[in-house]
Amino acid sequence: MKSCSSILLFSLAGQAIGSPLLRRKDGVKHVAVFSIDGLHSSDIDKWLALGPSNMSKLLDTGYRYTEAWSTFPSDSFPGTLAPFTGAMPRTTGVWYDDIWDRSFFAPGSGCKGAPGAESELARQCWKTGNSPCIVLYDEGIDVDSTKLFTTVDPTKLPQALVHGQCTLVYPHMRSRVNNIFELVVEKGLKTAYTDKHPAYDLVRGPSGKGLSTGFFPEIASTAGGVDATIAYDQLHVNAFLNWIEGKDIANAEGSLDGKVPTLFGGNFQAVSVGQKTAGYVAGTLAFTDGLKKAIKFVDDSLGLVIKKLEDKKMLDDTLIIIAPKHGQSPIDSTKFGEVDPKLVTAATGVPVVWQTSDSIALIFLTDPKDLAKAVAGLQAQKSALKISEIIYGDALKSQFGDPSKDPAVPDIVVAPIPGIIYSTSKKKIAEHGGLSEDDRHVGLVVSHPKLKKKVFGGKVFTTQVAPTVLQALDLEGKLEGVKAEGTKVLPGFEED
Repeated sequence: MKSCSSILLFSLAGQAIGSPLLRRKDGVKHVAVFSIDGLHSSDIDKWLALGPSNMSKLLDTGYRYTEAWSTFPSDSFPGTLAPFTGAMPRTTGVWYDDIWDRSFFAPGSGCKGAPGAESELARQCWKTGNSPCIVLYDEGIDVDSTKLFTTVDPTKLPQALVHGQCTLVYPHMRSRVNNIFELVVEKGLKTAYTDKHPAYDLVRGPSGKGLSTGFFPEIASTAGGVDATIAYDQLHVNAFLNWIEGKDIANAEGSLDGKVPTLFGGNFQAVSVGQKTAGYVAGTLAFTDGLKKAIKFVDDSLGLVIKKLEDKKMLDDTLIIIAPKHGQSPIDSTKFGEVDPKLVTAATGVPVVWQTSDSIALIFLTDPKDLAKAVAGLQAQKSALKISEIIYGDALKSQFGDPSKDPAVPDIVVAPIPGIIYSTSKKKIAEHGGLSEDDRHVGLVVSHPKLKKKVFGGKVFTTQVAPTVLQALDLEGKLEGVKAEGTKVLPGFEED
């Protein structure tokens, strides 16, 4: 959705700023980073149109970035890492929660046999006892995903040879670069984070030491739907409120030792579920009642966080950032359609070792020499499979990395026509993970009482949150992903 002309004019004025209004000397002591999963930039326009809100309160002393984009692909795992590492998947090595890696070995294999590990096959293996087993990083690695409070089961983790030793690969070990949580902890300060699976151990960073406390109730144990997800998200809100008081929360890992975390955050899932199950009104693209209910819950929750910070006299010391992991596609339900992912696999006409499918298809070939034949097969079925673009070869290398050198990079990326998802599920009318605007054009907000309301219309990425946070906290230390990609601070925070 295009911003109105007045917003665009305000945006241009914002871009003219040459120095930050929030400087290192202003003494930001805490940063809260929240992902409202699924929140598009256009959703903020609709949110504000509903009337005065806690979102509008944040924006009264905040910056809004109307052309903010998340990672590609736009899965939750790379989307989570982006604002904390400053890097895209080609640098972090984390493409999806559920994806193949040519260098990993199956769970329990002792690193014997051929490498290559993923997920759905692992589930079947655990059920049937067949082998080889493969790997995943969602609720599938839980001890018991039917329980709200569970942990990672080491027997379900992939393995890898590390310095010649067969090693369990925990989620946090997947990232190839460090993150802000690790840098904060290195300074003797506290951190806290909450998300939807124990697999979000991911944010501990490759050192495994990035979180003072982590709270990861399992969303897969809930009934689903907006109401159940709101009840689930309330657990995250309770954690935020406790952390602002320096209190630990039951069923969390680690401890704050009575100190308020310097960096904390987590996600809201209700909007994402509202988009998938209720969506938007056809034609007007207004929020349906179900989605509006989810939005209101999140807004009320932000209000609780703001009030708690005010009560503790911490609001002036805290930078609040809304940085969604991803959007959701399609916004316009009339464009929604499904294609069986098995048809995509079959169209290649060659053996496929694994395919990840959502609003994208990531294809790993059994033999990379079959690339030309596989692409030709997909081209021949382009219309039937609703394919917009097939990315491979040099185009793939330039955007995503080289599959002949990087074991995490797929051989082929298939982008469907916007609105199409590769799924046979009848429970949802939208999904994320793809490359389209609806998947990636998200609502990014940075708020602090010392900021003056401004709108920036230039294109930015959620990766730019990482160096912005590092600068705001005046922390020394290098983010490897920021260095690798040359990631800049967000507009409005540049220092002369």
